[in-house]
Amino acid sequence: MADITFRVKAYSESPTKTIAKARGFEAIIDEPEELNGTNDGPNPVEYTLIALSGCLNVMCHLVAKELNFTLRGVKINLAGVLDPEKHLGIPTSQRAGYKRVDVEIIPDTDADTATLEQWIKIIEQRCPVSDNLVNPTPVHLTVNK
Repeated sequence: MADITFRVKAYSESPTKTIAKARGFEAIIDEPEELNGTNDGPNPVEYTLIALSGCLNVMCHLVAKELNFTLRGVKINLAGVLDPEKHLGIPTSQRAGYKRVDVEIIPDTDADTATLEQWIKIIEQRCPVSDNLVNPTPVHLTVNK
C-alpha cells in the first residue's frame, strides 16, 4: 500500500491560542489560564494524549474484530507527566516532552485473559500514534517568509 500524507494548516489567534484545520475540521488549541492562556481548548500536550486515545480506540476495535471477539466498547484513561521547565525557558537537563505516558484500557468484553493479553500486544505494536511517541520521528522545521 502507498504512503498516505495527512496535512494540517494552523494559524495563531493569540500568543497561546492556535486554530488548526484538518480536512473539514477545526481544532482550537490553547493553554490553561495558569499558563497565561484563555482556556478555550486543550493545550498541545493534551492533544497528544487525545490523539493517542483516539488511535487506541480504533486499534482496540480493529484488533478485536481480527481476533474474533466481541468488544462492546473501551474506556481509555491517559496521564502524561512532563517537567515544564524547558518549555518555560528555565535551564534544565530534562527533555521538553513527556517523561512518560500511562495508559489504562478498560475493555467491555467477555474475552478471556489470554485473548486480552494477545490483543493488547498487537495494539501496542500497530497503533501509529503510540509508535510516534515511542520511537524517534524526524521532524523538519523550516521558515518561509
